[in-house]
Amino acid sequence: MPTDATISSASVKGLLYAVSQCGADAGALSQAVGLDSTQLEDPDGRVPMATMQRLWGLAVEATGDPHLDLHMAQHVHHSSYGVLAYVLMHSPTLGVAIQKLCRYQDIVCSGTRISLRHLGDSVELVVDLISPAIVYPHFVLNSELSIYLHMLRLLSGQSLAPEALYLAYPAPADTREHVRVFAPAQVQFGTSYSALRLPATVLALPIPTADPRLLALLEPHAAALLDRLHELPALADRVRHELLRLLVQSEPTLEAVAEALSLSPRILQRQLHQDGYSYQQLLDEVRRELAERHLRDHILSIKDIALLLGFAEPSVFIRAFRRWTGQTPGTFRRTAK
Repeated sequence: MPTDATISSASVKGLLYAVSQCGADAGALSQAVGLDSTQLEDPDGRVPMATMQRLWGLAVEATGDPHLDLHMAQHVHHSSYGVLAYVLMHSPTLGVAIQKLCRYQDIVCSGTRISLRHLGDSVELVVDLISPAIVYPHFVLNSELSIYLHMLRLLSGQSLAPEALYLAYPAPADTREHVRVFAPAQVQFGTSYSALRLPATVLALPIPTADPRLLALLEPHAAALLDRLHELPALADRVRHELLRLLVQSEPTLEAVAEALSLSPRILQRQLHQDGYSYQQLLDEVRRELAERHLRDHILSIKDIALLLGFAEPSVFIRAFRRWTGQTPGTFRRTAK
Protein backbone atom coordinates (compact mmCIF):
# COMPACT_ATOMS: atom_id res chain seq x y z
CA MET A 1 0.00 0.00 0.00
CA PRO A 2 1.55 3.32 -1.04
CA THR A 3 2.17 5.76 1.78
CA ASP A 4 2.74 8.68 -0.53
CA ALA A 5 -0.05 8.55 -3.12
CA THR A 6 -0.31 11.45 -5.55
CA ILE A 7 -2.68 12.66 -8.23
CA SER A 8 -1.83 14.41 -11.48
CA SER A 9 -1.93 18.19 -11.63
CA ALA A 10 -4.28 17.81 -14.63
CA SER A 11 -6.81 16.01 -12.42
CA VAL A 12 -6.59 18.76 -9.81
CA LYS A 13 -7.04 21.40 -12.50
CA GLY A 14 -10.06 19.44 -13.71
CA LEU A 15 -11.71 19.71 -10.31
CA LEU A 16 -10.85 23.40 -10.05
CA TYR A 17 -12.29 23.99 -13.53
CA ALA A 18 -15.51 22.25 -12.46
CA VAL A 19 -15.59 24.49 -9.39
CA SER A 20 -15.27 27.61 -11.56
CA GLN A 21 -17.96 26.30 -13.92
CA CYS A 22 -20.28 26.16 -10.92
CA GLY A 23 -19.55 29.83 -10.14
CA ALA A 24 -17.27 29.28 -7.13
CA ASP A 25 -13.84 30.81 -6.55
CA ALA A 26 -11.31 28.15 -7.62
CA GLY A 27 -8.37 30.38 -6.72
CA ALA A 28 -9.54 30.74 -3.15
CA LEU A 29 -9.86 26.97 -2.81
CA SER A 30 -6.35 26.46 -4.20
CA GLN A 31 -4.98 28.88 -1.64
CA ALA A 32 -6.96 27.25 1.17
CA VAL A 33 -5.30 23.86 0.60
CA GLY A 34 -1.86 25.30 -0.08
CA LEU A 35 -1.63 24.49 -3.78
CA ASP A 36 1.37 25.97 -5.57
CA SER A 37 0.52 27.42 -8.99
CA THR A 38 3.75 26.01 -10.41
CA GLN A 39 2.55 22.49 -9.55
CA LEU A 40 -0.62 23.01 -11.56
CA GLU A 41 1.11 24.52 -14.59
CA ASP A 42 3.49 21.56 -14.92
CA PRO A 43 1.71 19.04 -17.21
CA ASP A 44 3.51 16.21 -15.41
CA GLY A 45 3.17 17.74 -11.94
CA ARG A 46 1.91 15.81 -8.94
CA VAL A 47 -0.20 16.78 -5.94
CA PRO A 48 -0.42 14.71 -2.72
CA MET A 49 -3.62 12.70 -2.37
CA ALA A 50 -4.23 14.25 1.06
CA THR A 51 -4.31 17.72 -0.55
CA MET A 52 -6.77 16.54 -3.20
CA GLN A 53 -9.01 15.07 -0.51
CA ARG A 54 -9.12 18.38 1.35
CA LEU A 55 -9.87 20.13 -1.93
CA TRP A 56 -12.82 17.81 -2.60
CA GLY A 57 -14.43 18.67 0.72
CA LEU A 58 -14.04 22.40 0.14
CA ALA A 59 -15.15 22.16 -3.51
CA VAL A 60 -18.46 20.50 -2.66
CA GLU A 61 -19.11 23.09 0.05
CA ALA A 62 -18.16 26.04 -2.19
CA THR A 63 -20.24 24.94 -5.18
CA GLY A 64 -23.26 23.84 -3.17
CA ASP A 65 -23.41 20.75 -5.39
CA PRO A 66 -23.56 17.63 -3.20
CA HIS A 67 -23.10 15.52 -6.33
CA LEU A 68 -20.13 17.37 -7.79
CA ASP A 69 -18.22 14.08 -7.89
CA LEU A 70 -20.90 12.51 -10.11
CA HIS A 71 -20.95 15.59 -12.35
CA MET A 72 -17.21 15.77 -13.07
CA ALA A 73 -17.58 14.06 -16.45
CA GLN A 74 -19.93 16.75 -17.72
CA HIS A 75 -17.56 19.55 -16.70
CA VAL A 76 -14.23 18.21 -17.97
CA HIS A 77 -13.39 16.45 -21.24
CA HIS A 78 -11.30 13.33 -20.75
CA SER A 79 -8.62 14.64 -23.16
CA SER A 80 -7.62 17.17 -20.49
CA TYR A 81 -6.03 14.31 -18.54
CA GLY A 82 -2.89 14.33 -20.64
CA VAL A 83 -0.89 11.56 -22.24
CA LEU A 84 -3.00 8.73 -20.78
CA ALA A 85 -6.12 10.14 -22.44
CA TYR A 86 -4.35 10.25 -25.81
CA VAL A 87 -3.08 6.69 -25.37
CA LEU A 88 -6.69 5.59 -24.88
CA MET A 89 -7.94 7.67 -27.83
CA HIS A 90 -5.49 5.94 -30.17
CA SER A 91 -6.03 2.38 -28.93
CA PRO A 92 -7.75 0.19 -31.55
CA THR A 93 -10.62 -1.10 -29.35
CA LEU A 94 -12.23 -0.41 -26.00
CA GLY A 95 -10.73 -3.64 -24.70
CA VAL A 96 -7.21 -2.46 -25.52
CA ALA A 97 -7.98 1.00 -24.13
CA ILE A 98 -9.11 -0.51 -20.82
CA GLN A 99 -5.90 -2.58 -20.68
CA LYS A 100 -3.89 0.62 -21.17
CA LEU A 101 -5.96 2.37 -18.51
CA CYS A 102 -5.21 -0.39 -16.02
CA ARG A 103 -1.52 -0.32 -16.89
CA TYR A 104 -0.95 3.43 -16.83
CA GLN A 105 -3.61 4.68 -14.41
CA ASP A 106 -1.00 5.70 -11.81
CA ILE A 107 -0.17 8.58 -14.17
CA VAL A 108 -3.54 10.07 -13.22
CA CYS A 109 -3.91 8.76 -9.66
CA SER A 110 -1.62 6.46 -7.69
CA GLY A 111 -4.05 6.17 -4.78
CA THR A 112 -6.40 3.80 -6.57
CA ARG A 113 -5.93 0.58 -8.48
CA ILE A 114 -8.00 -0.26 -11.58
CA SER A 115 -8.46 -3.80 -12.86
CA LEU A 116 -10.64 -5.63 -15.36
CA ARG A 117 -12.52 -8.72 -14.22
CA HIS A 118 -14.09 -11.16 -16.73
CA LEU A 119 -17.39 -12.75 -15.63
CA GLY A 120 -18.83 -14.82 -18.46
CA ASP A 121 -20.90 -12.51 -20.65
CA SER A 122 -19.95 -9.49 -18.54
CA VAL A 123 -16.84 -7.60 -17.50
CA GLU A 124 -16.26 -5.40 -14.46
CA LEU A 125 -14.05 -2.36 -14.26
CA VAL A 126 -13.00 -2.57 -10.60
CA VAL A 127 -11.63 0.37 -8.60
CA ASP A 128 -9.79 -0.36 -5.35
CA LEU A 129 -8.77 2.39 -2.93
CA ILE A 130 -5.19 1.70 -1.84
CA SER A 131 -4.12 4.96 -0.22
CA PRO A 132 -4.72 5.66 3.50
CA ALA A 133 -4.90 9.35 2.57
CA ILE A 134 -8.32 8.77 0.97
CA VAL A 135 -10.73 9.88 3.69
CA TYR A 136 -13.65 10.61 1.32
CA PRO A 137 -14.01 7.34 -0.61
CA HIS A 138 -17.32 8.35 -2.16
CA PHE A 139 -15.76 11.37 -3.89
CA VAL A 140 -13.05 9.19 -5.43
CA LEU A 141 -15.27 6.27 -6.45
CA ASN A 142 -18.12 8.39 -7.80
CA SER A 143 -15.87 10.65 -9.84
CA GLU A 144 -13.63 7.90 -11.23
CA LEU A 145 -16.41 5.49 -12.22
CA SER A 146 -18.62 8.18 -13.76
CA ILE A 147 -15.65 9.60 -15.70
CA TYR A 148 -14.67 6.12 -16.95
CA LEU A 149 -18.21 5.41 -18.17
CA HIS A 150 -18.38 8.78 -19.92
CA MET A 151 -14.92 8.25 -21.41
CA LEU A 152 -15.77 4.78 -22.78
CA ARG A 153 -18.90 6.18 -24.40
CA LEU A 154 -16.95 9.00 -26.01
CA LEU A 155 -14.14 6.74 -27.22
CA SER A 156 -16.49 4.24 -28.85
CA GLY A 157 -19.12 6.70 -29.99
CA GLN A 158 -21.69 4.29 -28.52
CA SER A 159 -24.28 4.88 -25.79
CA LEU A 160 -23.00 2.00 -23.68
CA ALA A 161 -25.53 0.55 -21.24
CA PRO A 162 -23.87 -0.56 -17.98
CA GLU A 163 -25.49 -3.55 -16.30
CA ALA A 164 -24.67 -2.74 -12.69
CA LEU A 165 -22.78 -0.37 -10.42
CA TYR A 166 -21.31 -1.57 -7.13
CA LEU A 167 -20.17 0.97 -4.53
CA ALA A 168 -18.35 -0.13 -1.38
CA TYR A 169 -19.73 2.59 0.87
CA PRO A 170 -23.11 3.02 2.61
CA ALA A 171 -26.05 4.32 0.59
CA PRO A 172 -26.60 8.07 0.94
CA ALA A 173 -30.02 9.40 1.90
CA ASP A 174 -30.78 10.28 -1.72
CA THR A 175 -29.55 7.90 -4.45
CA ARG A 176 -31.49 9.34 -7.38
CA GLU A 177 -28.48 11.10 -8.92
CA HIS A 178 -26.44 7.90 -8.87
CA VAL A 179 -29.29 6.12 -10.64
CA ARG A 180 -29.57 8.89 -13.23
CA VAL A 181 -25.84 9.18 -14.00
CA PHE A 182 -25.28 5.43 -14.35
CA ALA A 183 -28.61 4.54 -15.99
CA PRO A 184 -29.67 1.89 -16.84
CA ALA A 185 -27.34 0.17 -14.37
CA GLN A 186 -28.69 -1.41 -11.22
CA VAL A 187 -26.99 0.59 -8.44
CA GLN A 188 -25.98 -1.23 -5.25
CA PHE A 189 -24.32 0.30 -2.18
CA GLY A 190 -22.43 -1.27 0.71
CA THR A 191 -20.93 -3.96 -1.50
CA SER A 192 -17.61 -5.68 -0.84
CA TYR A 193 -15.95 -3.95 -3.80
CA SER A 194 -16.58 -1.06 -6.21
CA ALA A 195 -17.02 -1.70 -9.92
CA LEU A 196 -18.87 -0.87 -13.08
CA ARG A 197 -20.28 -3.96 -14.83
CA LEU A 198 -20.65 -3.89 -18.62
CA PRO A 199 -21.49 -6.42 -21.34
CA ALA A 200 -18.30 -8.23 -22.43
CA THR A 201 -19.13 -7.32 -26.03
CA VAL A 202 -18.02 -3.72 -25.40
CA LEU A 203 -14.38 -4.88 -25.39
CA ALA A 204 -14.49 -5.50 -29.15
CA LEU A 205 -15.94 -2.07 -30.00
CA PRO A 206 -13.55 -0.12 -32.27
CA ILE A 207 -12.33 3.38 -31.39
CA PRO A 208 -12.83 5.59 -34.49
CA THR A 209 -10.08 8.06 -33.46
CA ALA A 210 -7.41 5.35 -33.22
CA ASP A 211 -4.12 5.96 -35.02
CA PRO A 212 -1.54 3.17 -34.47
CA ARG A 213 1.34 5.46 -35.45
CA LEU A 214 0.44 7.99 -32.77
CA LEU A 215 -0.06 5.21 -30.23
CA ALA A 216 3.48 3.99 -30.94
CA LEU A 217 4.78 7.51 -30.21
CA LEU A 218 2.66 8.11 -27.12
CA GLU A 219 3.16 4.84 -25.24
CA PRO A 220 6.91 5.29 -24.59
CA HIS A 221 6.14 8.70 -23.05
CA ALA A 222 3.46 7.15 -20.84
CA ALA A 223 5.85 4.36 -19.80
CA ALA A 224 8.58 6.88 -18.95
CA LEU A 225 6.15 8.92 -16.83
CA LEU A 226 5.10 5.77 -15.01
CA ASP A 227 8.69 4.78 -14.31
CA ARG A 228 9.49 8.25 -12.97
CA LEU A 229 6.33 8.32 -10.88
CA HIS A 230 7.19 5.08 -9.13
CA GLU A 231 10.44 6.67 -7.99
CA LEU A 232 8.79 9.81 -6.58
CA PRO A 233 7.78 8.72 -3.07
CA ALA A 234 11.31 8.00 -1.85
CA LEU A 235 12.49 11.55 -1.11
CA ALA A 236 9.17 12.77 0.29
CA ASP A 237 8.96 9.72 2.56
CA ARG A 238 12.51 10.31 3.80
CA VAL A 239 11.66 13.95 4.56
CA ARG A 240 8.55 12.88 6.47
CA HIS A 241 10.60 10.39 8.46
CA GLU A 242 13.10 13.10 9.45
CA LEU A 243 10.30 15.50 10.33
CA LEU A 244 8.78 12.94 12.68
CA ARG A 245 12.18 12.34 14.29
CA LEU A 246 13.04 16.02 14.67
CA LEU A 247 9.62 17.06 15.97
CA VAL A 248 10.34 15.11 19.13
CA GLN A 249 13.26 17.46 19.83
CA SER A 250 12.15 20.89 18.55
CA GLU A 251 10.66 22.64 15.55
CA PRO A 252 12.36 21.04 12.53
CA THR A 253 14.06 23.34 10.06
CA LEU A 254 14.75 22.87 6.37
CA GLU A 255 18.46 23.05 7.14
CA ALA A 256 18.25 20.29 9.77
CA VAL A 257 16.29 17.96 7.48
CA ALA A 258 18.64 18.62 4.55
CA GLU A 259 21.66 17.89 6.73
CA ALA A 260 20.12 14.61 7.91
CA LEU A 261 19.59 13.60 4.26
CA SER A 262 23.11 14.68 3.22
CA LEU A 263 21.72 17.32 0.88
CA SER A 264 22.05 21.07 0.74
CA PRO A 265 18.84 22.97 1.57
CA ARG A 266 18.76 24.35 -1.98
CA ILE A 267 19.02 20.91 -3.61
CA LEU A 268 16.43 19.46 -1.24
CA GLN A 269 13.97 22.23 -2.11
CA ARG A 270 14.63 21.81 -5.83
CA GLN A 271 14.17 18.04 -5.79
CA LEU A 272 11.00 18.29 -3.73
CA HIS A 273 9.65 20.89 -6.15
CA GLN A 274 10.41 18.61 -9.12
CA ASP A 275 8.42 15.86 -7.38
CA GLY A 276 5.46 18.18 -6.78
CA TYR A 277 6.12 18.97 -3.11
CA SER A 278 7.44 21.72 -0.90
CA TYR A 279 9.13 21.46 2.49
CA GLN A 280 6.40 23.48 4.19
CA GLN A 281 3.71 21.31 2.62
CA LEU A 282 5.27 18.13 4.01
CA LEU A 283 5.77 19.72 7.42
CA ASP A 284 2.11 20.78 7.48
CA GLU A 285 0.99 17.28 6.45
CA VAL A 286 3.02 15.59 9.19
CA ARG A 287 1.88 18.09 11.82
CA ARG A 288 -1.75 17.77 10.76
CA GLU A 289 -1.66 13.97 10.85
CA LEU A 290 -0.07 13.95 14.30
CA ALA A 291 -2.40 16.67 15.58
CA GLU A 292 -5.52 14.80 14.47
CA ARG A 293 -4.20 11.57 15.99
CA HIS A 294 -3.50 13.21 19.37
CA LEU A 295 -6.84 15.05 19.38
CA ARG A 296 -8.71 11.80 18.77
CA ASP A 297 -6.78 10.09 21.59
CA HIS A 298 -8.07 12.64 24.19
CA ILE A 299 -4.87 12.19 26.23
CA LEU A 300 -2.85 15.37 25.69
CA SER A 301 -4.17 18.89 26.14
CA ILE A 302 -4.26 21.24 23.16
CA LYS A 303 -1.39 23.19 24.73
CA ASP A 304 0.70 20.01 25.03
CA ILE A 305 -0.07 19.02 21.43
CA ALA A 306 1.01 22.45 20.25
CA LEU A 307 4.33 22.15 22.06
CA LEU A 308 4.83 18.57 20.87
CA LEU A 309 4.41 19.69 17.26
CA GLY A 310 6.98 22.47 17.61
CA PHE A 311 4.65 25.47 17.83
CA ALA A 312 5.90 28.32 20.01
CA GLU A 313 2.41 29.17 21.26
CA PRO A 314 -0.93 27.30 21.35
CA SER A 315 -2.50 30.22 19.46
CA VAL A 316 -0.15 29.62 16.53
CA PHE A 317 -1.13 25.94 16.50
CA ILE A 318 -4.83 26.81 16.63
CA ARG A 319 -4.49 29.14 13.62
CA ALA A 320 -2.55 26.51 11.68
CA PHE A 321 -5.06 23.77 12.50
CA ARG A 322 -7.93 26.00 11.40
CA ARG A 323 -6.08 26.62 8.11
CA TRP A 324 -5.60 22.88 7.58
CA THR A 325 -9.08 21.71 8.50
CA GLY A 326 -11.41 24.68 8.73
CA GLN A 327 -11.98 23.85 12.42
CA THR A 328 -10.40 24.68 15.75
CA PRO A 329 -8.65 21.82 17.57
CA GLY A 330 -11.36 21.93 20.22
CA THR A 331 -14.16 21.53 17.67
CA PHE A 332 -12.31 18.72 15.94
CA ARG A 333 -11.78 16.89 19.26
CA ARG A 334 -15.47 17.16 20.18
CA THR A 335 -16.71 15.85 16.82
CA ALA A 336 -13.98 13.36 15.87
CA LYS A 337 -14.88 9.69 15.90
